[in-house]
Amino acid sequence: MRLPNHQGLTNHQSRFMHLESLITFCFPHPAFALILSLVNLLPFDHLPAHTPRRFVPAKVDRGDWSQIAPLLDRLETAAAQCRTAAALERWLLDWSELSAALDEESSRRYIAMTCHTDNAEAERAYLQFVEQIEPQLKPAQFRLERIYLQHPLRGRLPKERFEVFDRNTKVRVELFRDENVPLETEEAKLSQQYQKLSGSLTVQLLGEEKTLVQMARYLQEPDRAVRREAWELVARRRLQEAEQFEQMFDQLVQLREQIAKNAGFANYRDYAFRARCRFDYTAQDCLQFHDAIEQEVMPMLCELQAQRRSQLKLDTLRPWDLAVDRLGRPPLRPFEKTEQLVARSQLIFDQIDRRLGAGFALLQSRKLLDLDNRKGKAPGGYQSTLAEARLPFIFMNAVGLQRDVETILHEAGHAFHALATQDEDLYAYRHASIEFCEVASMSMELLGNEFIETFYPPTDAARARRDHLEGIVQVLPWIATVDAFQHWIYTHPGHTRGERAAAWLALMDRFGGGVDWNAWENGRASLWHRQLHIFLHPFYYVEYGIAQLGALQVWANSRRDKGEALADYMRALALGGSRPLPDLFAAAGCRFDFSARTVKPLVSLVRQELAKLT
Repeated sequence: MRLPNHQGLTNHQSRFMHLESLITFCFPHPAFALILSLVNLLPFDHLPAHTPRRFVPAKVDRGDWSQIAPLLDRLETAAAQCRTAAALERWLLDWSELSAALDEESSRRYIAMTCHTDNAEAERAYLQFVEQIEPQLKPAQFRLERIYLQHPLRGRLPKERFEVFDRNTKVRVELFRDENVPLETEEAKLSQQYQKLSGSLTVQLLGEEKTLVQMARYLQEPDRAVRREAWELVARRRLQEAEQFEQMFDQLVQLREQIAKNAGFANYRDYAFRARCRFDYTAQDCLQFHDAIEQEVMPMLCELQAQRRSQLKLDTLRPWDLAVDRLGRPPLRPFEKTEQLVARSQLIFDQIDRRLGAGFALLQSRKLLDLDNRKGKAPGGYQSTLAEARLPFIFMNAVGLQRDVETILHEAGHAFHALATQDEDLYAYRHASIEFCEVASMSMELLGNEFIETFYPPTDAARARRDHLEGIVQVLPWIATVDAFQHWIYTHPGHTRGERAAAWLALMDRFGGGVDWNAWENGRASLWHRQLHIFLHPFYYVEYGIAQLGALQVWANSRRDKGEALADYMRALALGGSRPLPDLFAAAGCRFDFSARTVKPLVSLVRQELAKLT
């Protein structure tokens, strides 16, 4: 997702403040919600199931528990009747079919709610699923998972094929607690209220009401007074809601700590790592990632900030100086209308690979793009897969900036990942772990930038490429900051707001570089309020850092051999979530490692490339 570049964030940093809101949990999780049969706000009724239904009735109302429950009961009964391994596999596919149908119902409700946060009907439909369907669905899914794990024929299933599925299912059964279901429902409702509040915020500029996303372009104006006025308007507006954000977060922390305690964990961090099926790295690995960023990336960030301050002829670098062109040139204007964004992006994907071009054309023809910014639309951007149609939907808030180009490339990378797994019948494997999902999207940013001339003349294209690479240098410390903050929050139960603010400021000192926040210390202390992931998706953020390192490796491979690198990339996407993370990274030609050993040469590559660009 993208948010306005305010409160001292660069374009790339603000992009990661609200990136993908869709989180792929371990199977099966019909998490986020929405159906147009109820709210009729998006044109999705025309999308048929990718594969004709075999188990789920064609006319079932997926928002009516009285119609869903019998299907789950049938699955429970049918499991006992499986006499061969082949029959058990068929049973798993029936379960997958139902899970995909419910997930799509959920996704449509979520999409409609985020596209229309000011629409009471969309909000009601979303909350109806969260409050009435999910609390009953979770224990039913738990029973099916337990039945599967205890089935006498499970050991006869192909071991490699079901390795990832089995280990993820075991974790969910291990963690499930009936008493956590109402707590998770309350957590989802608070998350919806956070999005509603964030999406409602506007300011008045020159007599016009502007969304906070629309204010981003003023932070790129060469006139420093204009930038400062725009930044301060947004900062003050945010600070007016600081108490509400703090109250929401206090409640979320309390809920999460109780959820962890109920599941037998000493703290929520340890619970979250287990719940996110992090089999291939540990909390200690994340702390080492923070150290690697401090050691290898921070020196380069400080150099870039010093260069920016010098070229802008400033005594100090202020939060409103981070998005403007360092040579005082007017902001890049890649497009004026969203139709131009779509058409020019299409040209990029056509040039990278005809299959990607065909995939993006499909999204247009199926009306699976909602790209314009407007009042009442949730901030940021995401890609959400309609699990039964097996088609991706892209949501963003375009206002005509270079970061919008980065966003469409990024979310299209996710969409191509979804399309690459269309033929996978096991629902659980049609999505990978987030760490690799983000390799798909971030790699597409870098690969797409090779053809950025579709938006710009050569001089501006070089400038856009430099901005993107500088953004990578800037966002890695931000990722470390957000992740380290969450480690602190959830390993310090019972902390006060003052202690929380002090922990955040210490991390800003460590990873913020040389930005002068004089007179805006309160804005700096509450900067984390804009980070959706901290509120909605705890411990979903280091994945971006891990994936960025993978994407840089894909890019490095492409510079050596474009054809081979793209083939590896496409092959890895087609694996979906069927293999462990190290295997997915290896298939893409990458090393699954985020220590200084991996970070250092990639930073060196970025440094070399920046030296070539003006």
